[in-house]
Amino acid sequence: MSTLLPRQILSVNTAAATPLDIEGRRILSGIVKRAVSTPADPQRIAVQRLGLAGDEQADLTVHGGLNKAVYAYPHEHYAFWQTVRAQAGVQAWNEPLPHGMLGENLTLTGLLEGDAHVGDQLKFADCVLAVSEPRRPCFKFDAIMGFKQATKMMAQSGYCGFYLSVIQPGTIAAGESYELIPGPREVSIRELFRAKMNRRHMD
Repeated sequence: MSTLLPRQILSVNTAAATPLDIEGRRILSGIVKRAVSTPADPQRIAVQRLGLAGDEQADLTVHGGLNKAVYAYPHEHYAFWQTVRAQAGVQAWNEPLPHGMLGENLTLTGLLEGDAHVGDQLKFADCVLAVSEPRRPCFKFDAIMGFKQATKMMAQSGYCGFYLSVIQPGTIAAGESYELIPGPREVSIRELFRAKMNRRHMD
């Protein structure tokens, strides 16, 4: 299914790994990201082989590395999460979610999971990234979203976002547009995410 929104970065988000208190446990995580580049302040952020400058991952078994250097999330899904958080009573109905709330490095428009295929490249002004795999939600996502069904809702909706590997390092900034260069187009992020989720529930 195609999307009509322009292909653009709304914000670039990073985080240092910080301790979170989750169900009585203190856990180090880099999921609490904040915007460091916005259209109002479009600072250029270095894109390196293992991720963005200033961004940290605490658990390298599930985040980070060459295949998961950068995590992108479609802003088109923000309205969904705003609604379900309001229904869960953890935010007001008219309260917008800050960019980076889903733990993403790039909040972008113009590319949904069904249109993003493994091997597709996103060509920006000064760097090139490639779609690698879907994000699999964990208990930290429930904690950051503020209600226990968040992980289940991501699995059911397929609104998972996608990881990107760095093909050409450089810099990136909010407000930039990008070109989608198709890869082999053998499997979409949506298809791969559903297969991974089904396999996890069967294990």
